[in-house]
Amino acid sequence: MPQSFGSLHCHIVLSTKHRQSLIDPAWQDRLFEYIGGITRSHSCVLIAAGGTADHVHLLLSISRTVSVADAVRQIKSNSSGWVHGTLGRMDFQWQVGYGAFAVSYSNLAAVKIYIANQEEHHRKMTYQDEFRELLRRHDIQWDERYVWD
Repeated sequence: MPQSFGSLHCHIVLSTKHRQSLIDPAWQDRLFEYIGGITRSHSCVLIAAGGTADHVHLLLSISRTVSVADAVRQIKSNSSGWVHGTLGRMDFQWQVGYGAFAVSYSNLAAVKIYIANQEEHHRKMTYQDEFRELLRRHDIQWDERYVWD
């Protein structure tokens, strides 16, 4: 029987509900480690993670057997459960929506650098402006009324 192969990389952007500053730098790295475990348990790989107090960027290698929507759903539900249960932050929520942007293998290094430089990047640009720019770069049409919650 022939084998199936895939090389699927995705830049995922998740915001906290209403872009509240809920991600504390004191535990952000632990959150990313936990998200790495979630992705591994679904045959995916977290290549890079970064962000600020109100949003995160994740670079994932997605298994050919998992949809992007399923991967994001697992990440959001399990990580918010971890924040509630382990850190006692019952106010923590992710925004309902998310951004998912395809990344070619040849651009992985550039996206990793972009994600690593989030703190510096957001000294000059808001999360909302950054997200709009990502939508433009990927030629995604949107209605401003339905992007934010």
